[in-house]
Amino acid sequence: MAEGVIDPWPSVVALGRVSRGGVDLRFEPDEGARREIARTLGLVALESLTAEIFLRPWMDGAEVSGLIRARVTQVCGVSADEFEEPIESRFSVHVLPADSEYAPQDEESGGELGIDPDGDDPPDVLEGETIDVSGYVIEHLALELDPFPRKPGAVFQPPAEPVDLSPFAALKKLKSDPNAGGEGA
Repeated sequence: MAEGVIDPWPSVVALGRVSRGGVDLRFEPDEGARREIARTLGLVALESLTAEIFLRPWMDGAEVSGLIRARVTQVCGVSADEFEEPIESRFSVHVLPADSEYAPQDEESGGELGIDPDGDDPPDVLEGETIDVSGYVIEHLALELDPFPRKPGAVFQPPAEPVDLSPFAALKKLKSDPNAGGEGA
């Protein structure tokens, strides 16, 4: 792929195209696409997004890897202020066609899945013969977002002590303040 070439967004790549030697893609969605992505991810704004994606043959499927760079605007969970945050992330996912002998089999017996929490993620099984590359970019951008965003320097201030709102609160204050009652009280 020539340097600086931008591929259309969204992007879907045929698995057969990858098996012929690999595919390199570079994305930079326009403002309208970034606005839609921001809405999907619950962001105030997605100021910028670029992704360099590399698809290489893997078994009878593909390895989808890439580098995502973005600048997002979120709402601070502490101060409710909007703030910008840069994101840079690398990811790698393996995908296999549904008819692959290497595809994970469903557990029909209702038993627990044999997933190793320290091991690699199992490969994704494609529904057809295409890879939704832009879907993987959005998914991995979403995984980088803090579910409880906090603006740098934001400090939680606990609320003030509750105020006594009973009808006798004013009388109680007068009784405790000898100067509040006026003369002859």
